[in-house]
Amino acid sequence: MTLIRLPQVMAVTGLSKTSLHRMEAANRFPHRRRIGDRAVAWDLAEINAWLASRPAAVLKCLDAPRAS
Repeated sequence: MTLIRLPQVMAVTGLSKTSLHRMEAANRFPHRRRIGDRAVAWDLAEINAWLASRPAAVLKCLDAPRAS
């Protein structure tokens, strides 16, 4: 099991911290695991499975360049 911290989760998914927490609370995103008193991480395999389950149109939007 490979655990990744919040900055890596945000980079891999393209989602903000707020979006991740909202989706997690709604059971639409893998839940974090406590790895210390003040530290959490996510299982990379669960994140990859979640990404694979996303519709292709959503993934294309995440890859699209943003207007400056």
